[in-house]
Amino acid sequence: MSTSEYIIGAHGVSTVDDCRIIELPRERHANGSLTVAENGGNAPFDIRRVFYLYDVPADTDRGGHSHHMAREIIVALTGSFDVVIDDGKEKRRFSLNRPYRGLYIPRGLWRTLDNFSGGSVALVLTSERFSEADYVRDYDIFIKLCKDGRAD
Repeated sequence: MSTSEYIIGAHGVSTVDDCRIIELPRERHANGSLTVAENGGNAPFDIRRVFYLYDVPADTDRGGHSHHMAREIIVALTGSFDVVIDDGKEKRRFSLNRPYRGLYIPRGLWRTLDNFSGGSVALVLTSERFSEADYVRDYDIFIKLCKDGRAD
């Protein structure tokens, strides 16, 4: 899909109020705990891509983009970090530090991850396979998309 196909009417439909912490099921056993995220279960979308960030220096930001279509759940598997969500009008900071809590982020929101503790691992579950055309990496274009849904 081309960038222009994503842009027309596909962006700027969410607000920071649409984000929420999702409690993932946690099974505790004497020999360790288990948490599962699965399609048709506790994820609010079909999971099509999984990736994780690690070895992030403490003074580094990650993210710094929005998606036209992709929705995400971000989980702190180890350590802690913050996710700053921006809808073009309001910003909200979420602190993640438990492997059984994920932050659900709908499409059309700018996200930045920062404040990483040492040894942090951020797991990201997404609704779409990778496509560079799905990303908005320029904040000024993001703000324009939030105002009228178009970048041109």
